[in-house]
Amino acid sequence: MNPYIALAILVAYFGMLILVSVYTSKGADTATFFTANRQSPWYLVAFGMIGTSLSGITFVSVPGAVLNIQFSYFQVVLGYILGYLVIGTVLMPLYYRLNLISIYSYFDQRFGFWSYKSGSAFFLLSRTLGSAVRLYVAAGVLQIALFGPLGVPFEVAVAITILLIWIYTFKGGIKTIIITDTLQTTFLVTAVVLTIVLVARELNLSGFSELVSTVSDSEYSKIFYWNANDPKNFFKQFFGGAFIAIVMTGMDQDLMQKNLTCKNIGEAQKNMFWFTVVLVIVNLLFLSLGALLYLYAAEKGIPFLEKTDDFYPMLALNNLGLLVGITFLLGITAATYASSDSALTALTTAFCVDFMNVEGKPESQRSRIKFWVHIGFSVLFYVVILIFNQLNSKEVITAVFDLAGYTYGPLLGLFSFGMLFKLPVRDRLVPIVCVVAPILTYVINENSAAWLDGYKLGFERLILNGVLVFLGLWLVSLGKREDKLG
Repeated sequence: MNPYIALAILVAYFGMLILVSVYTSKGADTATFFTANRQSPWYLVAFGMIGTSLSGITFVSVPGAVLNIQFSYFQVVLGYILGYLVIGTVLMPLYYRLNLISIYSYFDQRFGFWSYKSGSAFFLLSRTLGSAVRLYVAAGVLQIALFGPLGVPFEVAVAITILLIWIYTFKGGIKTIIITDTLQTTFLVTAVVLTIVLVARELNLSGFSELVSTVSDSEYSKIFYWNANDPKNFFKQFFGGAFIAIVMTGMDQDLMQKNLTCKNIGEAQKNMFWFTVVLVIVNLLFLSLGALLYLYAAEKGIPFLEKTDDFYPMLALNNLGLLVGITFLLGITAATYASSDSALTALTTAFCVDFMNVEGKPESQRSRIKFWVHIGFSVLFYVVILIFNQLNSKEVITAVFDLAGYTYGPLLGLFSFGMLFKLPVRDRLVPIVCVVAPILTYVINENSAAWLDGYKLGFERLILNGVLVFLGLWLVSLGKREDKLG
């Protein structure tokens, strides 16, 4: 693709986002930034959350992975449905009843100061690393398609990108994000649908029914796997997906901050229901796109790539014509920045509320603190991305995503124990529990094949980690009760 076309697309795209920001930021204060004054229409929140949930990595990885795992990822998506049901019926009513801004302030009310800080700190660590690496991977694609041919160094391109995100989020915050994410989700979904249509045309598929039958009859369409030792086993994938949804959506400030902008719990639950329906459909579209891309490549004699993440970008930018290239660029840009801008706002909110205690401060002081924290996390994103670029190792990126199984586990354990039991805990010991449990999970994970007759942990790491934190809190609560009895 001509880099100047790509540049024009990017300039127009960010120009639109900045115009939205100017409109939504009129009269904005810190309450607008943190909660959008709890006036967001549920349907906008539901649709916009799709873009936040699907990062640029998802945009390129899910279609590419079809070569090796077929449609087995859909088992995880089916698990999401169960997870979102738990979020809508259990977690969100709790958050609304307590009128929370940061969902981790629940730990302060339930356990105490140290539990509260521990929960928020694990979120900050998880989101900073996860969002930075997502932005890094997508920035690499943009560097190949746009900035590299124009002679712009990677470091400068990333700085420009983060600056643009900061500009359109620094004032309106979550209120702006609700609108921009809706637009970005529209671009993302349009990109997938349009690419499917254009690839189907290249394959001479005459209509929707023929397209469906071609995908379903292909070698890539197998969904269910029942072998217990297969990493794609249904029960591992399904329950892994359920817990991933519960923890990485329902216990994540980024996704929940959007839900908490709805007017009331009823509208928030409608948002979660329709978000679930649309997300399932969109993931099915991604998988179908992957099957069609491999069928197209086989027909045209285009060799498959060992690194499957590069397969969709390679075809879109080099083989499928200008329209698909433009569509792909818009789609990956939308997917990347819908998750990155949202994460930046959520990190700012969590740090301001959980560590800077802005709720009790005058508005002028709140605004000043929010401003500098927002800048601080923008700079932190930049530094982490440059570190990833220097290491330039796929193994490092994989390790960061594996880290999520360890850093989100304490949140699962804390929320579960707090909601299922009313026992008090020895608050000062909670940070130790939250650190020891992931370490034990890592040890078990590294030795699972030897200890469990060849069985290897996958998504179960997150569940195991949460269970260990849960048990640790139970032991700490026993000590607390002994203290009270004595």
